[in-house]
Amino acid sequence: MKKNKLIIGSRGSDLAFWQAKFIKKELERKNKNLYVEIKIINTKGDKILDVALSKIGDKGLFTKELENELLKGSIDIAVHSLKDLPTILPEGLKLTAVTKRHSVEDVLIARKKGTTIKKLPESAVVATGSLRRSSQLLHIRPDIKIEELRGNVPTRIKKFLESNWDAIILARAGIERLKLNKHISSIISTKDILPGVGQGALGIEIQSDNKFAEMMLKKIHHEKTYIAVTAERSLLKELEGGCQVPIGAYAEVKSNGLFLDAVVASIDGSITYRKKIRGAKTNPEKLGKKLATDLLKAGASIILNDIFNKSRV
Repeated sequence: MKKNKLIIGSRGSDLAFWQAKFIKKELERKNKNLYVEIKIINTKGDKILDVALSKIGDKGLFTKELENELLKGSIDIAVHSLKDLPTILPEGLKLTAVTKRHSVEDVLIARKKGTTIKKLPESAVVATGSLRRSSQLLHIRPDIKIEELRGNVPTRIKKFLESNWDAIILARAGIERLKLNKHISSIISTKDILPGVGQGALGIEIQSDNKFAEMMLKKIHHEKTYIAVTAERSLLKELEGGCQVPIGAYAEVKSNGLFLDAVVASIDGSITYRKKIRGAKTNPEKLGKKLATDLLKAGASIILNDIFNKSRV
């Protein structure tokens, strides 16, 4: 019997390729007679590595080229780290499957095992390319000096090892997927630093009318994760956030409802607005929107307006 075929579009980084191979393996395992091919596509975010993400000013930094290939029909599936996928998708495309979420926390990579944020020396230098991480870190440790860090996961670790920085912060999921656990000094609790929206989950985007791809992907879709990240993405959409804005969020599906925890922080970390909410698992979008409204009313609107106004200058 002739196999049916799907083409996955993936960024070329080690982590993106790992993710694409993982989806290929899962699809072929769950769907007999299916052949999956991977096509590497470079994105704007992969090409511009000498500018801070917050200054490039494009919410589709790591997704736009993949989406263009989807719309052209040269690929059937785009695999994204869900935290990179904008909340508003181009017309004709849809997020059709979300994988079971990996651990959501960030990790500290320092010179010594067991080093935590609180154990870092006075005025320590910590590198990160994320305003979300740096703002929450500065809220805990205002003495810390932040350095800009870009590049794929192995490149960031290499830069750290060759630098005089005290530490860097990366996502636990990426480190563990690439089996680089030996570099982790400590796992940062979500009580200290909330993850990025969708962090730890993979999002799979297709053309809205690609029924075959949708049917194949149904078997690897994880509904519980989908409900949680839908609440987070709804919150982010309402706050109009992206790479340029220090917003963290984490939703969990529990037996007694859907719980959402979110923070909006000033860039220097001096002001943070953090709130939690519980609601029905059946309407995650409503919950995300409600918490976003609560944060805006509490004062987050002042922080966001200030950041948006500065980015337009």
